[in-house]
Amino acid sequence: MSADVADLKRNAETLRDLHRGEMLVLPNVWDAASAKVVAEAGFPAVATASAAISAMLGHPDGEGAPWQEMFAAAGRVARAVSVPVTVDAEAGYGMQPRELVDRLLDIGAVGCNLEDTDHRTGGLREPGEHAQWLADVRSAASDAGVPIVINARVDAFLPGSGIPESERVAEAVRRGRLYRDAGADCIYPIGVRDRSAIATVVAELAIPVNGNSSEHLDLRTLRELGVARVSYGPRFYREALAGLKAAVQELPA
Repeated sequence: MSADVADLKRNAETLRDLHRGEMLVLPNVWDAASAKVVAEAGFPAVATASAAISAMLGHPDGEGAPWQEMFAAAGRVARAVSVPVTVDAEAGYGMQPRELVDRLLDIGAVGCNLEDTDHRTGGLREPGEHAQWLADVRSAASDAGVPIVINARVDAFLPGSGIPESERVAEAVRRGRLYRDAGADCIYPIGVRDRSAIATVVAELAIPVNGNSSEHLDLRTLRELGVARVSYGPRFYREALAGLKAAVQELPA
């Protein structure tokens, strides 16, 4: 472990505490430069976006990039800032829990997103099996002496989940409870666009919930609904590329 355990533990505790106060807003980053922009703007933590990093590296999202490249990029993010960093680790890249924890700590990360999509099949993992894996990650973090903040992503609302639309809220709550009881610190029902759906998840889980800001759910609305953490995924990466495209198209070829 390259970073000091005491510093990592302190950062992990800080990141966890940030989920319990004012709503934690995380404009997701993809490299050292974007991480510095976010930290210098005063945000108390930095989160990576796997889709943005994968695209930057020339690979598709959904564990399409080699984990070595993803972790190297996330490590550069962590070294660029002094605030806690949480990494979008997708579905864990097939790693055993202790290996995943060790590699996160090696790059200086103190939090991670872990999703329940099975990228081999395209569907969702069996929830009990995934909950046990999350419990093993929690146990591995405890053994390492750093209480890594686990943001357990529930993918029931995604179109490829195979969950009928009428059953998605109930399935998200069912999975969220299992992941909460397994030791997750926050539940992330990605893709929720409906106010009543996110309100139900927040009320039923009684644990910090990660929402997505969108045209349907702005920050004020999410705060009113009790959402504890808000992330943006690859939005700002795509907006940066759109700005670059618009600028270069004005230049003579």
